[in-house]
Amino acid sequence: MAAIAMATTTPLMGSAAKSNKSSLQLQQQKRFRFRLSLKSPVRTRTRTRTRALFGVQANQSPKDKGPPPFLFDRFQGVIDQLFHHRIIRLGGPVEDDVANILVSQLLYLDALDPSKDIVMYINSPGGSVTAGMAIFDTMKHIRADVSTVCVGLAASMAAFILSAGTKGKRFSLPNARIMIHQPLGGTQGSQSDMEIQCNEVLHHRAVLSGYLAYNTGQPLEKIIEDTDRDFFMSAKEAKEYGIVDDVITNPLKSLQPQTISN
Repeated sequence: MAAIAMATTTPLMGSAAKSNKSSLQLQQQKRFRFRLSLKSPVRTRTRTRTRALFGVQANQSPKDKGPPPFLFDRFQGVIDQLFHHRIIRLGGPVEDDVANILVSQLLYLDALDPSKDIVMYINSPGGSVTAGMAIFDTMKHIRADVSTVCVGLAASMAAFILSAGTKGKRFSLPNARIMIHQPLGGTQGSQSDMEIQCNEVLHHRAVLSGYLAYNTGQPLEKIIEDTDRDFFMSAKEAKEYGIVDDVITNPLKSLQPQTISN
């Protein structure tokens, strides 16, 4: 009887152990999927932005040549060191994400020490008018002076931001190019919708032209005439136009990096 009892209970114990093991595996899989759903989007966005800075495609195969992974960390370290010296950069198109980062950096540095200048290096083809106006309004909102420096190219909205720096502290490197023009846009849909969008473009042009006339000291009529088409300038011509105040040939005489106070 004892042997029969053991024979009957052994399969039951084995099936219970298997069911417990399978349920434990299901719980672990659910936890893993939950963690993956939380962490994957953040990591994907961070890696995508970092790769974009170095020109690496998201679907690039391992055989393709690209910068080694340690360069990403070094690049971030350089940005941190520049920020520690109150130097920020507008590189690439003027977009909402870029504007949000610059706005937060301007506000943070102004909160730390409003008596010290903030230096903004600009190398951008321009972009969104509303994103650029967010940067412009923040530059005028904070107490610290913002010194703007053009390296490479400052076109369209980037040229407007370049001219919006504190007067007397707007600079350009010798071989930089500056370009101004009227806002660009396109629309489709019904006649009423197209009329609304056209009026919005005209509003942006009037606002930008007025600010640009004030920043450069040029008559409003000249600004409207020059921005009717792409108007390219060298660093020297931009100085004569009033977009920048000086062309940097000796950084020691123009820019003095400042360290964030504790």
